Amino acid sequence: MTTKRSEPAVFRLPGDNVNLRRFRLSDEAAVWAGRVTAEPIAFPTGPGRRSRLRKRLLGSGRFQRGSLDLAIESNGRLIGDVQARQGMGQGLPPGVVELGVDVYHPDQRRKGYGAEAVALLTTWLFDHGIAERVQASTAVGNVPMRRVLEKLGFRFEGVMRGFMPVGSSREDFALYAVTKGEWHVNAHRPGARRRPPYVPPAAR
Repeated sequence: MTTKRSEPAVFRLPGDNVNLRRFRLSDEAAVWAGRVTAEPIAFPTGPGRRSRLRKRLLGSGRFQRGSLDLAIESNGRLIGDVQARQGMGQGLPPGVVELGVDVYHPDQRRKGYGAEAVALLTTWLFDHGIAERVQASTAVGNVPMRRVLEKLGFRFEGVMRGFMPVGSSREDFALYAVTKGEWHVNAHRPGARRRPPYVPPAAR
């Protein structure tokens, strides 16, 4: 009989300039306002959305229905969020994890915070044996995000035409990915020097 592997929980991932942590219920208003500002199309405000957001915050720090949600914090201030998605329910094969990141306010962007958040979570996913491949996509015209992914060592794999619905049309998205082997030979990503590879307890 095969037992299902339980995913480890995330309570806090410290970095140089940002920390990733579980959401608190007191974060709800800030997350709601921030997501509406950062992603008005991807985060509609219809009936029931607020209660679903509250449930996501309460379940943060663990994979819930294939999705892991974490807060991005800088200098004690909530500035954004980062997500990891996996599993067939998310349309992904085993060992593949897809990331999403939002830095809410323009005054917090272009400071390397989003890049460090992606690096921290990618390292955690690889070191804990959750992912063999981590991928992310963004609008073709989102040059800052594309530069972030390229700086971290994600490789451009092509354009997904007509991928994201935007109003009455659809937007092309660029797909990027990095494998576990590629990630561990990249010594220049944010926070790389701070963390030794994760060793499972049974192997110690």
